[in-house]
Amino acid sequence: MDLTSKLRHVMDFPKEGIDYIDITTVLQDATYLKEAINQMETITNDFGDFDVIVAPEARGFIFGVPLSYILNKGFIPIRKQGKLPYKTVSVEYELEYGTSILEIHEDAISKGQKVVIVDDLMATSGTTEAIIKLVEKMGGEVVGIAVFIELEFLHGRDKLSDYKISSIVKL
Repeated sequence: MDLTSKLRHVMDFPKEGIDYIDITTVLQDATYLKEAINQMETITNDFGDFDVIVAPEARGFIFGVPLSYILNKGFIPIRKQGKLPYKTVSVEYELEYGTSILEIHEDAISKGQKVVIVDDLMATSGTTEAIIKLVEKMGGEVVGIAVFIELEFLHGRDKLSDYKISSIVKL
């Protein structure tokens, strides 16, 4: 099934010059959504044994939660600054169009836990790098990164050569 054909490109969103890849067209079609989740499960299984899935808000949650359910793993949300109710660990990072801060609960990951990062899209890898920093700062070990869409022309993977990365759609 060609998941690429269901993606919508929205030019100049959220800022001029950005080609935003809209996944809602995949999500609203039950057949394509199921296929996307099934393919994400397949690539996530390739990372071997792990303990938990972490994913950033908001679109990372779309894939992270169902994969956690299917694989019988815990789910840990990574959120923007000020969105988590308990004590947090944070990291500032660069986006394609600015900077932001991500946070995780300070007790979310135990030392030595094996972690898989799940997200909807990898562009320049700024978000993924920030998540890796959070996980490793807490003593966790990133054993894999699973993304629905990888924008290969931005070479985000090159910055993460020490990590195993799998993606479904490559643009």
